[in-house]
This record gives sequence, structure tokens and C-alpha cells, in this order.
Amino acid sequence: MSLVAKALDVLQGETSVQMGWLVPTLTLLRTKLQHLHVISKFCEPLIAALLSGLEKRFGEMLADPELIAAAILVPKFKTCCTSDENILKLGLDYIRSHLDCQAENHISEGSQSSEEEDFFSSLKKTGPLEMTQQLDAYLGCPGDTVEVLKSFPAVCQLSLKLNTALPASASCERLFSVAGLIFRPRRACIGSKNFENQLLLRLNKAYW
Repeated sequence: MSLVAKALDVLQGETSVQMGWLVPTLTLLRTKLQHLHVISKFCEPLIAALLSGLEKRFGEMLADPELIAAAILVPKFKTCCTSDENILKLGLDYIRSHLDCQAENHISEGSQSSEEEDFFSSLKKTGPLEMTQQLDAYLGCPGDTVEVLKSFPAVCQLSLKLNTALPASASCERLFSVAGLIFRPRRACIGSKNFENQLLLRLNKAYW
């Protein structure tokens, strides 16, 4: 169960976890469980049940073009999020189609602004070809930090759109758990201000 626990820790993390982490995490978990199922001698029914549950709950998500595109647009993963070429193609096609839509919207917005103010404004418009070049340059960039996206504005804009934060209550549950450790029955008379300060200090030990 350690593999499942590690995957849950990743997806319930408090920092740097967006929707694009879902497909790579689940794909890697499934791959590791399949490998463990082959070599395991005692836990085959448990592993089979876990694999069946993953497929039942997340099978469609692992082939969702939008989620695959979100994973590709996380610099940490790019095209390493899966080894299935057909899955990668779904994500890349989704990205290219939306980049083309961005380019068309940009051109239409630019045409609405008066060109009388800037006679050469049409030369500055970003077309579909440049958008595709940005995607190719992004995929070929060796960097794996979020800062990489700043060099590719169109790709960055789409990444921000797709990579919303993963909805999870883990952070709130941790807060309530720590609060319960502080506000014990023998300390039921503690003042609200004192309790708040102790909770703040307990949750921020790393910054002491």
C-alpha cells in the first residue's frame, strides 16, 4: 500500500500541485502496481483489486485530452507524462487546437482596435505558426521549472487555464487535526487569541 500512499501524498500536497499532476501520478502508480502484480507472491488479490479500482474510477480520465494537455503543460512532465504515443497525441492535438484558437482571438481583437493609431500594428500580431513554434520550443526546452513557461507566453496562458489547483480537503483536515491536539479537554479554558497564536506557531515550525 506504500505506492498508493505516496501517490495520495503527491496529489494532496499543499504546494506546486495542479491538475496536470493527476495523469502522470496515476499512470506511474498503475505501472508500478502492474509490475508489482507480476513479481508479488502473496498480495496478488489486493493488487488486482487496486488496479481494478483505478481503472473503474480514473480510466476515462487517463484518456481525457484536456487532462493530458494539462500534464504536458507542466514543465516537470512535458511528454514524459506517459509512454503511450496515442495518449500523447491526444494531448498535443488538444494543445495545438487551443493555441490556434488563441491566435485567432488575438487577431480578431487586434483588428477591432483602430489601426490608425499604429499603422504597423498588423505586423506585430501573433499567428498560428508562431504559436506552434512556441509549443515546439517549449517541448524542446531542457528546463523543468515553472519559470520556463515565462519564455513562451501563449503556452503559459494555456497552462494557467488548464492547470487549476487540485480540489482537496487535506490541508483543512491537517489544520483541524493540529487544532485538536492543542485544544485538549484539559486546556478547554484557553483563550481564543492564545489558541490562535499556538496554532499559528505549530503550523509554521519550519519558519522558526
